[in-house]
Amino acid sequence: MALAMAAAIGSRTIALWLIRKARPLPYRLICVLLTVLSGCATVEYAPKPSVPKIQRPGLPGTYHRVVKGQTLWRISKIYAVELDEIIRINNIKDSAQIEAGQSIFIPGNLSALALPAATQPLGRFEDFVWPKKGKILSGFGEKTNEGINKGITIGAGPGSNVVASASGTVVFSNKNFGDYGKTLIISHNDGIMTLYSLLSDILVKPGDYINRGTPIAKCENGLLHFEIRRGHIPQDPYYYLPR
Repeated sequence: MALAMAAAIGSRTIALWLIRKARPLPYRLICVLLTVLSGCATVEYAPKPSVPKIQRPGLPGTYHRVVKGQTLWRISKIYAVELDEIIRINNIKDSAQIEAGQSIFIPGNLSALALPAATQPLGRFEDFVWPKKGKILSGFGEKTNEGINKGITIGAGPGSNVVASASGTVVFSNKNFGDYGKTLIISHNDGIMTLYSLLSDILVKPGDYINRGTPIAKCENGLLHFEIRRGHIPQDPYYYLPR
């Protein structure tokens, strides 16, 4: 009886005390008892394997498994579901939560789709690319001396080219745009605009149509401020840029 209670509790220490107090037991039996008790403790606290849900209760939709190189913006275009809706439904508060292999719930009356590859064109839409590679000095939403960062600030090498993050038309160019300094704005499909500032030299002018990846400016001061806006509302660039 006492040994059964010790097994239920799963305490090796209590079991040893009980064995010492009880009548002498064969050595092999003691070893068996200790092995069983240790096993009970291990099984009791072992984490349960997570089983992904097929569908969120009460809400029609499907799950999408993120492929390396995919962004939330691309996934939203694959399913024709608003990016903000995907973020809201999945309660995504940090863009760093998104990674390859993760399952994202896509709301709507959707059937199984043959999903395009991470780099396959999406009709009139296209993936965004980094305007310049470098260390992120200030992320989206972080506090800066000028207030809340509405984009990201990248540490870039002197004389580095800045490229268009996506194809579009230059709609704004200013050599002294307040705290932004030399600034460019390009308009893209889906009401999206990209802003490039803290530039040292501007290579394009308003009205120019620029292909994605084309050099548009230089940042010889070693900094680049980059924003993505939709309807003038700042967006988290990490939802659009591959990582």
